[in-house]
Amino acid sequence: MSISEFRKKKLLYVFNVFFDVNQSGEIDQKDFELAIEKICELRGWPAGNPKNAETHENMLKIWEGLRAKADKDNDGQVSVEEWCKMWDEYARDPNSVLDWQLRYMNFMFDLEDASTDGSIDAEEFSIVCSSYGPDKNECQEAFRKMSQGAEEVDREQFAVLWREYFSSDDPAAPGNFIFGRTAF
Repeated sequence: MSISEFRKKKLLYVFNVFFDVNQSGEIDQKDFELAIEKICELRGWPAGNPKNAETHENMLKIWEGLRAKADKDNDGQVSVEEWCKMWDEYARDPNSVLDWQLRYMNFMFDLEDASTDGSIDAEEFSIVCSSYGPDKNECQEAFRKMSQGAEEVDREQFAVLWREYFSSDDPAAPGNFIFGRTAF
């Protein structure tokens, strides 16, 4: 079983917008270092701040997990082909959870939950997603679709939506909007 063209579009969106930060065509540690800078700047966590150090630690663990799973030629980079192959393998068992993916999901939820109240709302969601380039209004519309009209999404709901993003071929599935885009 291979991934559908629809799922491939979603996966390449995440690859290009959220992972390949320097737009080199491959994911490497430098992309994660740039993402760490962006995240810490967005949240106002300067060097020396415990949240800055926590962000560094978490993001580098995510990178190491991704690299270990996807970098089949051990060149220190994850190519588009390696990325798609990893997700093709995941498609065979969508109930399996990749450790780095679970860590990334929790990291993104915590990043979006700026109020630390255990849920994310449209404003929190759109601030983070739009910081990666998508239009803030589109991100807010994506949140409405993702939350199915609810004002907030808690961690448990977010986890279901996250898994749906990476496994669903249904263009109307609410999980498709978890990265701030409204159409693929």
